[in-house]
Amino acid sequence: MSFDRIVKLLLIFVPIAFIAERVAGVSPVLVFIFSALAVIPLADLIGEATEELAVHTGPKIGGLLNATLGNAAELIITIFALREGLVELVRASITGSILGNLLLVMGLSLLLGGLKNGIQSFDRRTAGLNGVMLMLAVAALLVPSLFDVALVENRAAELGLSEGTAVIMIIIYGLSVLYAFRQGEPVTREPAAEEIHHAKWSVRTALAVLAASTIAIVIMSEVLVGAVEHVTETLGLTELFIGIIIVPLVGNVAEHLVAVQVAIKNKMELSMAVSLGSSLQIALFVAPVLVFISLLMGGETMLLVFNNFELIALVAASLIAALIALDGESTWLEGAMLLAVYIILAIAFFFLPATAQIHP
Repeated sequence: MSFDRIVKLLLIFVPIAFIAERVAGVSPVLVFIFSALAVIPLADLIGEATEELAVHTGPKIGGLLNATLGNAAELIITIFALREGLVELVRASITGSILGNLLLVMGLSLLLGGLKNGIQSFDRRTAGLNGVMLMLAVAALLVPSLFDVALVENRAAELGLSEGTAVIMIIIYGLSVLYAFRQGEPVTREPAAEEIHHAKWSVRTALAVLAASTIAIVIMSEVLVGAVEHVTETLGLTELFIGIIIVPLVGNVAEHLVAVQVAIKNKMELSMAVSLGSSLQIALFVAPVLVFISLLMGGETMLLVFNNFELIALVAASLIAALIALDGESTWLEGAMLLAVYIILAIAFFFLPATAQIHP
């Protein structure tokens, strides 16, 4: 049975999660698991519908669609988390998405691709540019976090720093998309786009699937977020661990596995574009956009202030990923090292007590 078929079979959990959430007596942990499984195929459908639209609209508009909707599932989940006041979970999911792409996805891609194909190569110029942008993105997240120590008693200054940084990050992301257009490079994060030559769906069908999947994810995200508090109490997990490990996997697992499959086919350049490109989109677009969404909601404002544990993990992951990208070659050993770092961080965040989750 193909991977795509297995993912589509998970759609059965959409009605199961919806019914379970409304039936009295069903464990919130089961509701959380069902809704998480339901989000996986829905996120995959959004990506597939976006790729189908890209075939009809051409590479430039299609690339813009991918750049905008690439992390739609995770963005919707975090919006509902913001509405529920789970700001810690949202910040953790941003950290987790970046770590997952740089360490888990790239690690699996390098490991499995290297074991099958030996030393693999990719374009040094593109990978190097993405590596530099990645370091810039992490630096942009570091500044508000580190300077917050001096601004903690001045709420207006805290907010102003996060808002100003967010605006600049969005501008840089927009410039990177513009640069990709002018250079004739694909800005799509999905490697499948490179392999599609003929549209399987009409524009109307693609739009209908995109709309239906988005609505379903909105519903499932509300169910998922609503069960988070019960899961933390029942299983003893912290919001930080759920945000860093579980939420990013749920929102991006389909894309992650596709990136690994492409690496096994010796298309390492496409695989690197997925892992690095998705990380950049989260850091330079999703994170700053969430700052302004939290302002519009009128609740607790999400500042770009991450705790020291998150910052250490982000700096370590970005440095390792950038160094690997610079030489234009990869081996299975580099993949094993990336996975080792991810597992170590996952263990550390698992044992980190809730009382230690204090922002600088």
